[in-house]
Amino acid sequence: MNVVREGKNRPIKVWADDVEDGAMEQAKHLAALPFAFRHIALMPDVHRGYGMPIGGVMATQGVIVPNAVGVDIGCGMRAVPLNVLAEDVTRDDLERWVARVKDVIPMGFDSRSEPIRDMPEIEDYGLYVVERRKEKAAKQIGTLGGGNHFVEFQRARGDGRVWLMIHSGSRNLGKQVADYYNRVAKERNAMWYSAIDPKWDLAFLPLNDKTTEPMGGWYVAEMNYCVEYAKLNRATMMDEALDAIDGLTATDEPLDVAHNYAAQEHHFGKNVWVHRKGATRARKDELGIIPGSQGTCSYIVRGLGNRESFFSCSHGAGRRMGRREAKRTLDLAAEIEAMDAAGIVHGMRGVDDLDEAASAYKDIDVVMAQQADLVEIVERLEPLAVIKG
Repeated sequence: MNVVREGKNRPIKVWADDVEDGAMEQAKHLAALPFAFRHIALMPDVHRGYGMPIGGVMATQGVIVPNAVGVDIGCGMRAVPLNVLAEDVTRDDLERWVARVKDVIPMGFDSRSEPIRDMPEIEDYGLYVVERRKEKAAKQIGTLGGGNHFVEFQRARGDGRVWLMIHSGSRNLGKQVADYYNRVAKERNAMWYSAIDPKWDLAFLPLNDKTTEPMGGWYVAEMNYCVEYAKLNRATMMDEALDAIDGLTATDEPLDVAHNYAAQEHHFGKNVWVHRKGATRARKDELGIIPGSQGTCSYIVRGLGNRESFFSCSHGAGRRMGRREAKRTLDLAAEIEAMDAAGIVHGMRGVDDLDEAASAYKDIDVVMAQQADLVEIVERLEPLAVIKG
């Protein structure tokens, strides 16, 4: 589906029928930006973010917008099929696997006492924020974080094989890079008397800057570093989890995709910078991962190369209510009962866990139906055991 909504300077193309007012207002701000290219695309998991809606895609010419990438730069998914069938796995097995994962992967705000993997190499000229944060960042390689990040064991609907899936990002390093360059962008936009309303939180940095401090180019370099760091973080966690569980091995190369980044791509005859904030690239025949919410199915997908979405699709189910609203309104007993009835090993215990309950998110199957012209389903993965940060 593709519904066109009017923006100030550019149209807004929407693959959802339930866009909240706050997210649409942010999309209209994007459409009003003088450097926005062609149109704004909203994926079916769209919801309000900071500056730019989550599930939003924007192409720009000549500038980069740090807040159109967000604070968890390089956040994404990693998944791999394993050498065991779900029918041969008992609940005791799952509980043992969960315990082993928790033993070897720090979660929430926890870091490692000592690094277990070297940082990605840094270019000779150095990276301002990364250089100053690399000691702490090295201790966060192989750590999950909190929020909607997870480790999950799943059952493939097709062949019954068990999969391991991980959702995580660049930890505090990405936030430090994002905050620094967004602050610089705000300062420079004010200095240039930019006509863009600072209340929109969409400050930009030029990419053709020839001065001694080309901040746009520096942001791109640090952003790309964080994308590689996040990928290494997920790979390390997957290696640690499989090493810790006797008898489990991968039967194929892992699939790894990011959904918070910007990249130079060619669209509609122009070289542009595509910002994906909570959106997954979906070029023709490109494989991707679209996770559901806690307790619901996830999907391995193949891109259809839809040019109107800038070759993009959703990055998940998308929130339908904020974290505070979820804790205030959802029924804890009902959420636990639903997980238990499905036979899922989970850690939902108290009201504070409700912000990540399935009912706080959109229906993943509706989301998938709304993007049938963006991706096709390769595999449906049903949850067996989920570990949240």
